[in-house]
Amino acid sequence: QVQLKESGGGWVQAGGSLKLSCAASGLTFSRNTMGWFRQAPGKEREFVAAINWTGGGTYYADSVKGRFTISRDNAGNMVYLQMNSLKPSDTAVYFCAADPQILAITHGSLKDINAWGEGTLVTVSS
Repeated sequence: QVQLKESGGGWVQAGGSLKLSCAASGLTFSRNTMGWFRQAPGKEREFVAAINWTGGGTYYADSVKGRFTISRDNAGNMVYLQMNSLKPSDTAVYFCAADPQILAITHGSLKDINAWGEGTLVTVSS
């Protein structure tokens, strides 16, 4: 059974930083594109960032470019999201996701993504 577990969420003032982690098990981690999504209160889940299976390609939503950085450690089956210059609009539950195809993460339907974590809450105060 594929399991993704996020950690690192919390409360931070605007302008601060947080680093999220996602631990994966039950899948061939190195052959999966990994991604981060977020869902703000009352909003639909939206794409945040993705990294391909080699780690050589990264993709970001326009809203987080220049502020967030995604990375992965295939040996440790981990993916990270470094979040800097946080804004109140970044407040959301952040979800880790995995899929063999990068297009499923960056451009596909959410229902087609192979695996999801349960989320970790990030709250940014004004």
